[in-house]
Amino acid sequence: QLQLRESGGGLVQPGGSLRLSCAASGRTFSFSSRGMGWFRQAPRKEREFVAAITWSGGYTVYADSVKGRFTISRDNAKNMVFLQMNSLKPEDTAVYYCAAGSTSGAYTGVRNYDYWGQGTQVTVSS
Repeated sequence: QLQLRESGGGLVQPGGSLRLSCAASGRTFSFSSRGMGWFRQAPRKEREFVAAITWSGGYTVYADSVKGRFTISRDNAKNMVFLQMNSLKPEDTAVYYCAAGSTSGAYTGVRNYDYWGQGTQVTVSS
């Protein structure tokens, strides 16, 4: 079992930045072999893909809506994955979830992920 815990959410003004962190615990020996992803879910909307990274960090993929503004990264030595969010917009408001993939790749589909965190709220508002 792999547990994931997100942190770093909060209230930020439009144009601001936040850095989300996701810490893995439990069976962390598998963390470095898994692709990792970030998803988000706004009220009354389905959970949507934000960003993903391969096991080595060598390849990343982003949703078009965040490309150029968000950056995903990971530190396998610390069993952590990060999401740097810049130039935030009100439409980025959502609960953000960290997820561990069932394989080493970077995938955009919810079904490719085995483990999920509880989420952290990001609110972008003036």
